[in-house]
Amino acid sequence: DHLDGGLRPETIIEISEEIGYKELPTYKAAELADWFQEACDSGSLVRYLETFDHTIAVMQREEDIVRVAKETALDLAADGVIYAEVRVAPEHFTKQEMVLEQVVEAMLEGYRLGEVETGLKVNTILCGMRQLNMSQTVAELVVKYRDKGVVAFDIAGPEKGFPPTLQQETFDFLKRNEIPFTIHAGEADGPESIDLAVNSCGATRIGHGVRIVEDLPNGRIASQVLEQQIHLEVAPTSNLQTGVADTYAHHPIERLFDLGFNIGINTDNRLMSRTSMSHEFSECQKAFGWGLAEFRELTLSAMNAAFIDNKSEYLKKIGAGYDQL
Repeated sequence: DHLDGGLRPETIIEISEEIGYKELPTYKAAELADWFQEACDSGSLVRYLETFDHTIAVMQREEDIVRVAKETALDLAADGVIYAEVRVAPEHFTKQEMVLEQVVEAMLEGYRLGEVETGLKVNTILCGMRQLNMSQTVAELVVKYRDKGVVAFDIAGPEKGFPPTLQQETFDFLKRNEIPFTIHAGEADGPESIDLAVNSCGATRIGHGVRIVEDLPNGRIASQVLEQQIHLEVAPTSNLQTGVADTYAHHPIERLFDLGFNIGINTDNRLMSRTSMSHEFSECQKAFGWGLAEFRELTLSAMNAAFIDNKSEYLKKIGAGYDQL
């Protein structure tokens, strides 16, 4: 779940009016929600990423980041989420006066306020953008805030032309400092991007990763990801928008799950995809006939892959929750 991909349309409009941002396609909340979804249904990751210009524009003040982070926690809790790792590239929010530390601290404060109201723990994954040159600086921020709610590092952005090995020194730095990381791979680029993420950079979690299916049935990297149970953060609705599959029924998550790959279901960008965890589960149920047994396994897999040590409390809560259904 990307922080800048999950804003409430009403919040975007209210902040835009406060700061004099005139670039929104509409200032009516329902129409704006429609516009984001339609713009992201193009089948192009590049066009999908362009929609972030608007959400980033309304997150350039500390108070706005606090608000967005708090509302994220409230919205996730209302949807039944019991633990979340929300990622964001802090460099996006320094276009005016804020420095990176202010961005991170504002976000953490928003999550803290949300936790006070809901009890939901939200931790942060800080992202470096593949096409920019800030990954090392962001990785150093992860080290600085590692005990304050920042749990891992990621690289995001366009995959083609920007292999994860361009950030090799940063990943080596993270390993020396015992900081875990995930890498976006196997969404806009093929299995070779997953190979680089795993074998060159050392990732144990992969953002999306669904194009591993192209290496089946007997490819080397697919066999390795399956054997080592490297976790795939799969976001079905988002994948439909970026052209990975044309329908839920044709999405590779069912085949990967049946083969025993380690998978969790994710929302990616709740605003752009007009989705929620409940929506993702519902669509998978309709497409694949999945029931409580499958969703229990997927949820436990996601929790076991979380970047925290104290998972037992959450694992017990998941088990008890499914037992009651």
